[in-house]
Amino acid sequence: MTVPRFGLGTFRLKDEVVRQVVRTALELGYRAIDTAQGYENEAEIGEVLQEAGLPREEVFITTKIRPANYRRDLLLSSLQESVDKLRVDQVDLALIHWPVPNGEVKPEEYLSALAEAREQGLTRQIGVSNFNIAGLRQARDILGETPLATNQVEIHPYLQNRKLVEFARQEGLHLTSYMTLAVGKVMGDAVIQGVARAHGATPAQVALAWAMQQGFSVIPSSTRRENLESNLAAQTLALTEEDMARIAALEQGENARIANPESARPVWD
Repeated sequence: MTVPRFGLGTFRLKDEVVRQVVRTALELGYRAIDTAQGYENEAEIGEVLQEAGLPREEVFITTKIRPANYRRDLLLSSLQESVDKLRVDQVDLALIHWPVPNGEVKPEEYLSALAEAREQGLTRQIGVSNFNIAGLRQARDILGETPLATNQVEIHPYLQNRKLVEFARQEGLHLTSYMTLAVGKVMGDAVIQGVARAHGATPAQVALAWAMQQGFSVIPSSTRRENLESNLAAQTLALTEEDMARIAALEQGENARIANPESARPVWD
């Protein structure tokens, strides 16, 4: 029951762009791919996976259930459709994409349906995304002994989600950081640039290493081969305690949150 510490994000990548990015990433050695029903690129990713011909067990595939499919019957049928589009027998991890606290379908239904999808073999593991502490407690109560593999949340140097991180550590719950580069903002940050110069690294590598050293998985994305290759090398970068403290001081709180859809978001911690 593990989630790879490093993978490829595919948010906003579609059509021939996502095909080329995934193709290049696999050539470079990426072995985890993160997608979602809402990204509308599962079929293209499936084409490239089939074309690559890698052993199925070598590639970790994550997808997310879109809120429109949270009803039990739709969740199960839509995940089967995702599996078919990705051209696999099952995905490695299926997530609830957003909690949608005021939606018509309640957590009791969609979380139980997700657990049922695991029992049916549509996914090896289940998890959630963008859940706050209250949502995670509720999920634990609903799922009982069925474990959550991860909670995928926005974490970057300017939004460090410290309350949620502390809760997750106490509960032994893994976190996956998305938007770790703050949509490119870290590239121009003087502190991160300074740390990067000291290590002969890039600012992107520093931000990714900062997240991984805290135990988070990361799923950065790029359309450029050189950036995909450079990001992959972040796994070997070791930051000092002083580096980590300097980056920790960049916290800006809720003002720095990027992903925040009004209809789906919880009350953030």
